[in-house]
Amino acid sequence: MALSWSTEQRNPDTMAIDTLPSTGIVEAVIGAELHTAAAVAAVQGRIAQAVDLAVAAISAGGRVHYVGAGTSGRLGVLDAVELYPTYRAGPETVVAHLAGGAEAMMQAVEGAEDDAEAGAALVEQAGEHDLFVGIAASGRTPFVRGALEAARARGLRTVLISNNPAAPIAEVADVAILPDTGPEVVTGSTRMKAATAQKLVLNTFSTATMIRLGRTYENLMINVVATNAKLERRMVQLVVQAAGVEEDHAAALLAEAQGDLRVAVIAALANAEVERAVGAAVAHQPDPGREGDPSGIRSAVAMLTR
Repeated sequence: MALSWSTEQRNPDTMAIDTLPSTGIVEAVIGAELHTAAAVAAVQGRIAQAVDLAVAAISAGGRVHYVGAGTSGRLGVLDAVELYPTYRAGPETVVAHLAGGAEAMMQAVEGAEDDAEAGAALVEQAGEHDLFVGIAASGRTPFVRGALEAARARGLRTVLISNNPAAPIAEVADVAILPDTGPEVVTGSTRMKAATAQKLVLNTFSTATMIRLGRTYENLMINVVATNAKLERRMVQLVVQAAGVEEDHAAALLAEAQGDLRVAVIAALANAEVERAVGAAVAHQPDPGREGDPSGIRSAVAMLTR
């Protein structure tokens, strides 16, 4: 079968790339990559639609499932695992499924991406509110199609992220996000422009979802998990940045709040005792339906200061 989609076509601008010196090759690669942001910007409305689906799914107690193979699947894994230390969102919220399993993170697993049945099997244990997000540069990977078709058959919502404007799997996606990144610098090497665009889409999708779910206050992370010394220092700094208090006071509030950054921020902003901040935090849980204050922090502070 001829590989006719755009990511598999030859790039006329790099036909002689192997004749260039290092500086010329680097310039060509970076020049091509610069176009990916514009391709993603062109589909930002679709990303926003997918965010709304994710917010609805998680708010109803469901999970978001990333499904992909090869580079696309690995990008899904990367995005999912980074959400826990940043937003305290673990696999109970967003989980990634890579064709071939964990082994495929480090090396290719023969034929894994062609196993549509394995993709479909992922849906068997899914909850009634779960959302499936397929990631496939070509838009035709059988593993991804199997998952999205099975999800659609169960009445679950589906999203496709692909670099093929004519992606066949788009027909089983409620929302198809299709940034047209065109031919790669090295023909068919979709770990390059296509992967860059997928990373941009995933970063935007997951970040916007977490913000809508109230995992930030202003542009500050308030659900950080301190998995190392750097993040412990960052948590103190976040309280300082949120409320303008001294570092010693921020550290003391965090200690009294037993590391609950959200409570410490409320206490600092309201100049209130931590015990009272706990009560206010409980009374104003994060809620994406609370317009202008999804985190509940503004409402909690108002409760303590009125």
